[in-house]
Amino acid sequence: MHGDTNTVRAVIFDLDGTLTDTEKYFQTAWAEAGARLGCELNREKTLALRSLGMPFVDRQLKEWFGESCRTAEMKALSHSIFNSIAAEQGVQLKPGAEELLQWLKAKGVVIALATAGTTDRAVKQLTETGVIGCFDKIICSNMVLMGKPAPDTYLHALSVLGVTPGEAIAVEDSPNGVKSAYAAGCRVIMVPDQTEPDEEIKPMLYACVNSLSDIAETLLF
Repeated sequence: MHGDTNTVRAVIFDLDGTLTDTEKYFQTAWAEAGARLGCELNREKTLALRSLGMPFVDRQLKEWFGESCRTAEMKALSHSIFNSIAAEQGVQLKPGAEELLQWLKAKGVVIALATAGTTDRAVKQLTETGVIGCFDKIICSNMVLMGKPAPDTYLHALSVLGVTPGEAIAVEDSPNGVKSAYAAGCRVIMVPDQTEPDEEIKPMLYACVNSLSDIAETLLF
């Protein structure tokens, strides 16, 4: 599970729940949006929506609530609620995030973001937390046809960065994110946020650590 930093040319991070402590806001937002529209989204369902690309969100919501489900309205409402919570409670980096980003920067490693969110929101969060200057590229769901768990987001990131999958480490917190990075051929380090990896996810992981502060150790002999 250990690799020399010389073999790692790029580290690609997820955003919500990985770099920023905002996945919990989405969990609340989805549940409240569903309740307002008469669709009960229990914790199992909101967890299933983590890092899910928009085409997959539509499909999943209709599978749960039928073809008449107002998916566009629910998505818009959930994002509005998220924005309200984020504005009220603020956006904080996860423990060790800034230190890890600075360490990678000092090592000359290319740093990128690969998020299921939009460009506007990603830039806003990274700017508010003061780390946007650490990122060489920002890859968002609106740049690809299919988001996570399809490999598109990571494949696009690899192409833009000019690195092979074997030269990249992906850092994720959720199953859908792990599946996306793994399908693209990246080595995946999981930093669990809302749930621990299950038996399906564990074989996809290069490493699983408790905190971003622990990642540097996995990249050193």
